[in-house]
Amino acid sequence: MTFEDYSSDSGKFETVLQDIESVISEGHKILVFSSFVKHLNLYADSLNIKGIRYALLTGASTNREKIVNSFQNDPDNKVFLISLKAGGTGLNLTAADYVFILDPWWNPASEMQAMSRAHRIGQDKSVFIYRYITTNSIEEKIVRLQEKKSKLADTFITSNNPLKDIEIQDILKLIG
Repeated sequence: MTFEDYSSDSGKFETVLQDIESVISEGHKILVFSSFVKHLNLYADSLNIKGIRYALLTGASTNREKIVNSFQNDPDNKVFLISLKAGGTGLNLTAADYVFILDPWWNPASEMQAMSRAHRIGQDKSVFIYRYITTNSIEEKIVRLQEKKSKLADTFITSNNPLKDIEIQDILKLIG
């Protein structure tokens, strides 16, 4: 579903753009992850208008190595827009020291893989992670689901007797 005639602003979109400009003005590089290619394309359009160089990697990208190298090796290329699925594995992006996650994904492991792109051998800087979540939205519900899944996984992984450490309501939700 698209809304070509939508003309309102997005507070989250504007905040992310301001944060991108602020971070790159201080000489940093950013990985910007989204689950949605159309979302990344909106940022690409805005970065083009502002004259900010960027790289874009999606599942449709055919020259993956060239795109990665352009971000890693070009000091003027400060922003790397990456779809969560395309950037989840096999990338070493230590040129970046900021990671922006624009929207949550149902599986927290996917986000962790994306965030770890900047935490690789050869990283010599502190890496800062920003997750942008809109309040009272589906994003907030996804984050709550992620928290529940993580808590449940921790209970079963770290406990000798996980059923002792879990509430009866949680057990019923698991089997119901």
